[in-house]
Amino acid sequence: MSVKTRFFFILMLLCILSQSEIFAQTTKNPKIRTIIIDAGHGGTDVGARGAYSTEAQITLQLALRLDTLLRSEIPDTRIVMTRTTDIYHHVREKANIANNEKGDLFVCIHVNAAQPRKTVSGYKSVAYYKGKGSKRKKLYKKVPIYSTSPNPAHGTSTYVWAADRSDEKAQGISDDDRYESSAEVMDVPDVNSPEAVIKARLWSQKFFKNSVQLGTLIENEFVNTGRKSLGVLQRNHMGIWVLQATNMPAVLIETGFITDKDEEDYLNSESGQLEMTRAIANAVIKYKKTIDGK
Repeated sequence: MSVKTRFFFILMLLCILSQSEIFAQTTKNPKIRTIIIDAGHGGTDVGARGAYSTEAQITLQLALRLDTLLRSEIPDTRIVMTRTTDIYHHVREKANIANNEKGDLFVCIHVNAAQPRKTVSGYKSVAYYKGKGSKRKKLYKKVPIYSTSPNPAHGTSTYVWAADRSDEKAQGISDDDRYESSAEVMDVPDVNSPEAVIKARLWSQKFFKNSVQLGTLIENEFVNTGRKSLGVLQRNHMGIWVLQATNMPAVLIETGFITDKDEEDYLNSESGQLEMTRAIANAVIKYKKTIDGK
């Protein structure tokens, strides 16, 4: 064997050993160790209403199915449910559960709703009076007559916290005092120090990027099942507390419109629930593999 060939052989062996060591480290020390599953609403808060079911009922059924799938397919990962029965938790409690359990990922399941369509079907005359005493006159004015019809809105969407809520997310992260490891904050004991604030904002940006990554995977899986996807969205006009107050990447999944007859039937059917939870599980597992692989 020539010197050149021997050198090439040794180099290849070192590369293989290096890759094996990296794989072993990522397998032994995964970054996604705890996943929080939140079934939206519950108890006295039934959420959106359909013709015969409520959001709280559907989200709990989907969450329980997702819990079973993930426990079966990623058994080394700890799965924590914010609720397993029909009970009420304030959104602050949900965020506190996720943070206290040291979650690495927050998956919140919801069902969407759309207001009935309101259209003008005609006009009617309504009497009104103007003036006082002998000058009082009876007048008439035309006012519209409205009729309502079911809203055809349908499809899935996944929300991440709004970019203009990054300050709230960063505040939650700094309050939590938890990053990749305790060693990362040993040099920043004061969470109100400029260094800690900067670090929290950097982690907020990373969590936002990872949340969008997971949201995209989820919506892609929904599309693969034939569902209409409305995309990965932000709600800027009103924050979503459980997304901005959880100290981890977080998504809120709108699994469909309960106000649409076909989607309400789909979300209440066993086949529909199995298909939806299978799609979410696929996305979560792909996300975990990507993050752990890094």
